[in-house]
Amino acid sequence: MLYFARWKIALILLVVAAGIITILPNFFSENQLKSWPDFLPKNQMVLGLDLRGGAYLLYEVDKQDYMKDRFKALRGEIRSVLRENPRIGYTGLAEQGDGTQVRIRDLTRLAEAEERLEPLVNPLVSNLFGGQPVNEFEMTVTDDGLIRFTFSEEGLENRMTTLVQQSIEVVRRRVDELGTTEPNIQRQGAERILVEAPGEDDPERLKDVIGTTAKLTFHMVNNSMSGEQALQNRPPAGTIVLNSIDDPPFPYLLDEAPLLSGDDLVDAQVSFDQRNNEPVVTFRFNQAGARKFAVITQQNVNNAFAIVLDDDVISAPVIREPITGGSGQISGNFTVDAANDLAVLMRAGALPAKLTVLEERSIGPGLGADSIEAGKIASIIAGAAVIVFMILAYGRFGIIADLALTTNIFLIFGALTLLQATLTLPGIAGIVLTIGMAVDANVLIFERIREESRAGRSVISAIDAGYSRALGTILDANITTLIAAVILFQLGSGPVRGFAVTLAIGIFTTVFSAFTFSRLLVALWVRRRRPSELPI
Repeated sequence: MLYFARWKIALILLVVAAGIITILPNFFSENQLKSWPDFLPKNQMVLGLDLRGGAYLLYEVDKQDYMKDRFKALRGEIRSVLRENPRIGYTGLAEQGDGTQVRIRDLTRLAEAEERLEPLVNPLVSNLFGGQPVNEFEMTVTDDGLIRFTFSEEGLENRMTTLVQQSIEVVRRRVDELGTTEPNIQRQGAERILVEAPGEDDPERLKDVIGTTAKLTFHMVNNSMSGEQALQNRPPAGTIVLNSIDDPPFPYLLDEAPLLSGDDLVDAQVSFDQRNNEPVVTFRFNQAGARKFAVITQQNVNNAFAIVLDDDVISAPVIREPITGGSGQISGNFTVDAANDLAVLMRAGALPAKLTVLEERSIGPGLGADSIEAGKIASIIAGAAVIVFMILAYGRFGIIADLALTTNIFLIFGALTLLQATLTLPGIAGIVLTIGMAVDANVLIFERIREESRAGRSVISAIDAGYSRALGTILDANITTLIAAVILFQLGSGPVRGFAVTLAIGIFTTVFSAFTFSRLLVALWVRRRRPSELPI
């Protein structure tokens, strides 16, 4: 156990040196790191929200807003189904209360209408064991010809679960596009989403980008009347009136059915108009979207089409010639930041439902600085107490244990820096706990060496037996702690995960430093001093 081949010594020292080199960037500023050679590490430790400051936002998926939009879409589906040949006459198609309803004029065709509309209940999950399927809607039919659609309880619950999952992915893409480091985005409860953005110095911009629904659609401008006339009179069926983003806003009469949507986009970037050097957003459709866009522009030369974002007309250019390249641009007197935010929203996709801010906090870096300072003081006190105790209890062997402990701390921070794991305040608590626990292995080893020495073994034999027989106990103790850390990471969230990460990393570094590295130091000491008795 005390013999080390040269390659093993070199490998152990290389691991220790790598840990020390990895943490060096944390002692320098970002400007100083830019002048470092490329072969040296430049990553610094990632600090969590409670240490670095930043933005804390708690959102709730707006169920009522989603239901309103879904009933509106359902109304269009009902209209299309009833207008299929042979057409079925109807009246009163509208959203009423918590549902959408329509009245069939000819009661003799009520059964036929019910049969046509039955697929619109939209089965979501089929039960494989012969039970009833889970439908999104429940359809009720009365004898006087009224057909009404309302959400089923199971269907709405299923939809909300899907909406939250989709919203989390969209929010994650948007935050990543903004370049925020190590954001924490997770589900809370049934309909809430937590967003933590460490280091974000503009929480308002983050909130605007996250909260914007960003539903992008392309509509043809209807020329049957002007937008002003449509506001004064009733707009024709199948049309809507939307205002532009200009000040004052200008009303447009648009075909209600969109020709294309943001789902057909594959990219959006900020560029500058060569004519006036103003920021614009260029976009590119996927293959299917490019084909549809080409057909639309071929059939509507000299007609205007509107680019609509969240019910606001961003731009309404006139099609001068067919556009077959599958790309275009949006102009609208943007600032560079506004154009960049719009491009981010277009690339990340639209939120499936509106998000409402329930809680908003902006945490300043001063609070994090105080926490870091308190963590430093706690670590120094804990480390000093452990070092003094080990020297008093085990003499020279205690000094070796203290060197292993120092190496362990270097390796923990080096691993956190290398993995870019987020260090939180509970994570600092995990490190302080690791400092206290790190010498446990050495205590077991040294006590075993004492027992073997008292039993009459020689110095080398006692040391060798102490390390070999303590190994099983050390592994058992650390494996059980590692299992607890893994469970904490899997089931916990936020600060709990931060604690679990540092605890797990500390377990691996502790086994290496307290067993392998300290054994190497003991072996080198024995080889050099050749003691006749143990100073322990």
